[in-house]
Amino acid sequence: MPLRIVFCGTPAFAVPSLRHLIAQPDIQVEGVVTQPDRPRGRGQVLAHPAVKIAALEAGLAVYQPEKIRAEAAFDYFQRVAPDAVVIIAYGQIIPPPLLAVPRLGWINLHASLLPKYRGAAPINWAIANGDTRTGLTTMQIDAGLDTGPALLTFETPIGPDETAPELAARLADAGAPLVVETLRQLHRGKIVPAPQDNAQATHAPPLKKEDGRIDWSLPAPQIHNRMRGFAPWPGAFTSFRGKSCHLWGRPVSQPDIAAHFKAAPTGAIPSPGAILTAAGELWAACGQSTALAIEFIQLEGRKQITAREFANGARLAPSDRFGS
Repeated sequence: MPLRIVFCGTPAFAVPSLRHLIAQPDIQVEGVVTQPDRPRGRGQVLAHPAVKIAALEAGLAVYQPEKIRAEAAFDYFQRVAPDAVVIIAYGQIIPPPLLAVPRLGWINLHASLLPKYRGAAPINWAIANGDTRTGLTTMQIDAGLDTGPALLTFETPIGPDETAPELAARLADAGAPLVVETLRQLHRGKIVPAPQDNAQATHAPPLKKEDGRIDWSLPAPQIHNRMRGFAPWPGAFTSFRGKSCHLWGRPVSQPDIAAHFKAAPTGAIPSPGAILTAAGELWAACGQSTALAIEFIQLEGRKQITAREFANGARLAPSDRFGS
């Protein structure tokens, strides 16, 4: 007899797992729960969540409660009576009465190696903090924030130039078979849920716009990590001549910095935020005598352009700097 589940999820990150679950002969997806359609874009047209689109393509019934804690939602889960609920980036806190409905619990796929990076933005903060490895954890959710017992894990390196969207796509694909294997082992009684070590827990809070503001006193590698981690939103931004601008770039190697400034009149790198041309590139001085090679710039209200186009159009003066 197939394992009967309900799938809860909303964004594109959850879609590979839903599709993989649908394809399993020993698993029956009885229904899909996702967030209500929301206005998007400049026209504020109502748009389906990515999970709803995938569910409708597969011919599955979709339920979109405004609030999961409402009595109607509780009635829905009691009526379906699934063996387990798979929940991935759904977007609402599940109330305790609902947690008790499925006999195998609510199985969550979280994009970190718990207890590290509990919270809403684990992928972003892992990259922004300069981590070189991350992974996935399946867990049984409880009333806390990502505090439930861990089930299975998957670990992977983070590429030195990998951005948050790129890593998210990789983890979404890797998570699909992990979810299926977790369900099968739970069903067969072959997993012993492992309590998390709360003393080792770290938090990954939701991103705020201000997280993307560049602190030029930081060394260039840290700024680069934040550029990668905060893509596409809030991005990495600063100011130039009193207007906001978004930047993309990469750290300059120490040998290149040494070679350039050894030949410079002062022999020293300028203060953080200073703009200079070096080795045919546009550089921004950063903390600890490091520099960032600027590759692309998007001035407020303008389209993205290359650093060379920016330098040609801005007619840079020696006093110009970022963050002024």
